[in-house]
Amino acid sequence: MAERGEFELRIERTFDATAEEVFDAWTSPEVLRRWFHSEPDWDTPTAEVDLRVGGRVRVAMRETDGTEHAMGGTYTLIERPHRLAMTWTFDDWPEKEQAIELEFSERDGRTTVVMINSGIATEEQRKDQQGGWQGCFDSLDRTLSTPSS
Repeated sequence: MAERGEFELRIERTFDATAEEVFDAWTSPEVLRRWFHSEPDWDTPTAEVDLRVGGRVRVAMRETDGTEHAMGGTYTLIERPHRLAMTWTFDDWPEKEQAIELEFSERDGRTTVVMINSGIATEEQRKDQQGGWQGCFDSLDRTLSTPSS
């Protein structure tokens, strides 16, 4: 985990939704725009997905003052609806490529997501990303709990 100054973040969360619904929330630009932001009053003006191995994903979340935080990567594994992996780079830290691995396990209509974010440069950055990801997962939970119109 801490080799070469790299840190890892693991988050596990269970949602009241099927694995297909949760997987789609991570791979549909329309749904990503509804939840991919770390604060409830932020929005996501950019969500682009080319869902194929080697395809790109890019998102930008925007604070209420207009400040944007953009990030993205390349899909390295797609096993719908059970596994998804991608490289991950923040525009603010372009020198350090990270990796994101997601596993979706469904039981009785509820899906547990295990996310491992590796290749984080410092412990401080890991803590910042943990807060950001927790906020995103909270937002995903609200989105999955709200019937789509």
